[in-house]
Order: sequence, then structure tokens, then C-alpha cells
Amino acid sequence: MTGKLGYPLRQGFGPAWLLLCLAFALHIWDDATHDFLSYYNATVLTLHGHFAWFPRLDLSFRVWLTGLLGALLLSLALSPSAYRNSRWLRPLGYLIALVHFAGGMVHTLAEIAGRTVPSVRFPGLAPGFYTAPLLLACSGYLFWSLRRTAGQSRDPA
Repeated sequence: MTGKLGYPLRQGFGPAWLLLCLAFALHIWDDATHDFLSYYNATVLTLHGHFAWFPRLDLSFRVWLTGLLGALLLSLALSPSAYRNSRWLRPLGYLIALVHFAGGMVHTLAEIAGRTVPSVRFPGLAPGFYTAPLLLACSGYLFWSLRRTAGQSRDPA
């Protein structure tokens, strides 16, 4: 079924998925330009020093950026399946929405606290704080879209 301009009326959860991908792209830029990685690495090393069981996952800028851009490109590549409301993508959609919602909350709470751990403080705004509300809103929209389109799958599997 199509609308007046020939666009499908039922777009699955595609618009919400794509908006979250775009918010994620802006968030990557926000983190990269506001030195997120130095705060992240300092936090990880501090936690690993206090808790031996805590994994030491300190990252170089290249590894960090490559991983995030790879996740973004994969998410964008899955967008057509989100527009088709593919059943197999729905669990991943919930997981991605949850991860981005949690990320937005962590950035917001870090800004409110002014630090991640007592020894790692932010002199100004926390990295990623500018785009954290966008992550929260877009992940909420994806949750809502996934629930709204639950029985409308046009995919055989």
C-alpha cells in the first residue's frame, strides 16, 4: 500500500532505526571531538586498578573509531531490513535501542556528577553530553516503533 507520493505507508521501524543511526553518527563525532577516549581509558584503568576482575579494555583512537564506524556502517546496511520490518532484525533492534539508551544515560549522569570515578573529573561538559539527549530520544523512538509495528512483518522469516 502506498501513499499519495508513492511511498509505502507502512515503513516498519525503518525511520526510527535510521534516525538512531544518524544520532549515533553525531554521537561518534561528539565523542571524538571532545576527547572521550582519554576519559574512558583513565576510567577503565582506575576501575581495573581497584577491581582485579574488571576487564582492562583501554583503546587506541584508531581501534576505537574503527570499531564504532564499523558498527555504524553495519547498522546503516541493515536499514532496508528495518524498513521491511524484518522479524529477524527486531531482537537486534531492541538490543541496539537499549545500548544507545544506556549510553545516553551514562553520558548524562557523568555530566551531572562531573566525573566518571573520583579521580577522573571533567573540567567542562562531559564528552558526548551534547548528543546524549538525541540518543535518548531516538532510542526511545525505536523502542516505540518496534512495539507499534510488532505484528506487521512483511518478511517471510
